[in-house]
Amino acid sequence: MKNKHPRGAALSPQSSTKPPRILEVTEEAELLTFLLAKLTNRNRHNVKTVLKDKLVWVNGKPVTQFNHILKVNDKVEVRTGKAPEEQKYRGLTIVFEDDYIIVIDKAEGVLSIATEKDKDHNAYRILSSHVKKANEHNRIFVVHRLDKDTSGLMMFAKSEKVKNLLQETWGPTTKERTYLAVVERYPKEDKGTISSYLAETKALMVYSTQNPNAGQHAITHYETINSNEDFSLLKVNLETGRKNQIRVHMQDLGTPIIGDEKYGAKQNPIGRLGLHAWVLAFTHPITKQKMYFETKIPKKFLSLF
Repeated sequence: MKNKHPRGAALSPQSSTKPPRILEVTEEAELLTFLLAKLTNRNRHNVKTVLKDKLVWVNGKPVTQFNHILKVNDKVEVRTGKAPEEQKYRGLTIVFEDDYIIVIDKAEGVLSIATEKDKDHNAYRILSSHVKKANEHNRIFVVHRLDKDTSGLMMFAKSEKVKNLLQETWGPTTKERTYLAVVERYPKEDKGTISSYLAETKALMVYSTQNPNAGQHAITHYETINSNEDFSLLKVNLETGRKNQIRVHMQDLGTPIIGDEKYGAKQNPIGRLGLHAWVLAFTHPITKQKMYFETKIPKKFLSLF
């Protein structure tokens, strides 16, 4: 798909030619019923289309489920236009792009940036080629990384200024970084928090310690979504973003991520690392808009349950 969008247009459900219409919620109701009552100039089919196109936002997040329950004082926005198609490349999909940032859904097996051994197929190179289609002088900058075998949401900046803004304010402006992890067995507690200091050996093996002088402080929150006798699906929220943090903390928990032989896994039933960057929410560094992105749960993860 060629980039036909003018400078400043966003490849995202947030795109809109007019300000969104704000609707007040005064009593609990299903979303579709609420919209039909408020949008009297639209029929049922039209309202369902607006939902499907991710043009209805509730409290800053796109909602497509017609039976979503609204609470009193929820903020409902109905946006205009139509969400453009996502741009797909081998190994990644662009889910949002404007003049300042690009958000992608990266496949497992794709490097974030080049290494000495693999300089060709990586997210950085693919996106560099993508932005140069509009102008050969365009560049992209790495904001954060995902391991090669981790899939999911990543963000790149289109200028060094924006990259620095994002990295300098990463803690306060990043509202949510949620991962899905399929682990061996199941945690003793259904939910909890892991706190330790992460250090790295000369062999590039990250390990966990309680010595504050030995490494960087890392905090991981987890909650069990589903489990059986062999595996568990965990929702994992990062309070800090250290190298291999989730992988090491899952090992600390006694439930290593499937496919992660480096950190103690014995099983690999789906032929990949069981880690996926599911949700990314942050404040846009320039527009200050609240941004929220959520990917589909990998089918291979669900197949185990």
